Amino acid sequence: MIDIARLLEELDRIDIRFRPDPLTGAQQTWLNGVNVEERIRGIEVSSVVSDISKIGEVRARMVSGQRQIGKNGRVVMDGRDIGTVVFPDARLKIFMTADPEVRARRRYDELVQKGMDVSFGEIARNIRTRDHIDANREMSPLRKADDALVLDNSHMTVTEQMDWFREKWNGLHAARGNCN
Repeated sequence: MIDIARLLEELDRIDIRFRPDPLTGAQQTWLNGVNVEERIRGIEVSSVVSDISKIGEVRARMVSGQRQIGKNGRVVMDGRDIGTVVFPDARLKIFMTADPEVRARRRYDELVQKGMDVSFGEIARNIRTRDHIDANREMSPLRKADDALVLDNSHMTVTEQMDWFREKWNGLHAARGNCN
């Protein structure tokens, strides 16, 4: 059970930062000076994130923080309401999707590779539950922005996805007469 009153009290003490890993360059998430990248990807967080994200004060705080990060542009951000709520005027919006079973397999493989003890069934149920809750929440529901491009990456490699993205990005700039 989520203690909403306590959660709201803690909001003022939460400092989220993003820093590149010095070895790999991959983005790491830091909470109050602690690297929490591994923890936020686990099933423990995944199983409560949708319930917490339904809380209006939490959503408002997260949207404000995300907008602050992107205020100078030149940011790539993912999330379930990024193109519809956080950055509705973004130049390029991609609604990335994949078959839930494929997503579950990818998450399962990722967590097992990190040494976590999880079951495929638990991961698959978690993904279906999160999708349902997020698509049906009152505030900032999961939905495709009207002007978003759809990328179904169910059967694509990371390289194929990046090629697809580069094609769309370059096409956007060519259409505007700016190829930078």
